[in-house]
Amino acid sequence: MAKIKVDDALYDRVKAVALKAGYATPEEFIIHMIEKELSVLEAAESDEEVTERLRGLGYLE
Repeated sequence: MAKIKVDDALYDRVKAVALKAGYATPEEFIIHMIEKELSVLEAAESDEEVTERLRGLGYLE
């Protein structure tokens, strides 16, 4: 399994939200969120839809 680094402040936020949402661990919450977003992006019919989705999420200008 690969590992990613998340700054402490963000991890604390994830930890708090994961606990409130009933996830067993922050890692379980993170995996679920990544899988959810990947399924949305993979379901897009074109590169333009993916670009617009990422722009709407604030990842692109």
